[in-house]
Amino acid sequence: MVNQREANPHSGRRETEEERLDRKWNDLLQELRVMQTGAQLTAGFLLTLPFQETFEDLDDVQRACYLVLVVLAVLTTATVMAPVAVHRKLSGQHVKEKVVDNAHRLSAVALTLVGLLITGISLFVFDVVVSRPAAVVAGCGIGSVVVLLLVVRPWWLARDPDPGSGEG
Repeated sequence: MVNQREANPHSGRRETEEERLDRKWNDLLQELRVMQTGAQLTAGFLLTLPFQETFEDLDDVQRACYLVLVVLAVLTTATVMAPVAVHRKLSGQHVKEKVVDNAHRLSAVALTLVGLLITGISLFVFDVVVSRPAAVVAGCGIGSVVVLLLVVRPWWLARDPDPGSGEG
């Protein structure tokens, strides 16, 4: 086991492997906190809708869309909370790399669920407020922007050989 601080060739940091894992874990926790708040607020909002008088006016497609959104919100919330459960169970077992890797994978799943959730919410709202064709247009447009922001842009930045160049 190496206790000396070595420069990380990818970040230019001088940190031990344990320090690197601690930093990555803390970064992931911050990201998960942001997603958790959004997912919980969205789930809370969705859960209030059936208690509105106009909810009875929804057609079968809108009700099905609503139920899919509730399931997505619940799954998103559970996925965001899962790394904490894993950490609690494995804490003190000297498997931080496993915990960090698991949290990284779960955060990718949570981002996917958040993207689906916000796209679906836009589709649902446009369907209820405007029309089904408008909902399809809005859902496709917002879904495209979500894919660009959450998938394409990070991929594009990751392939840039000079991350400090500001291009890409």
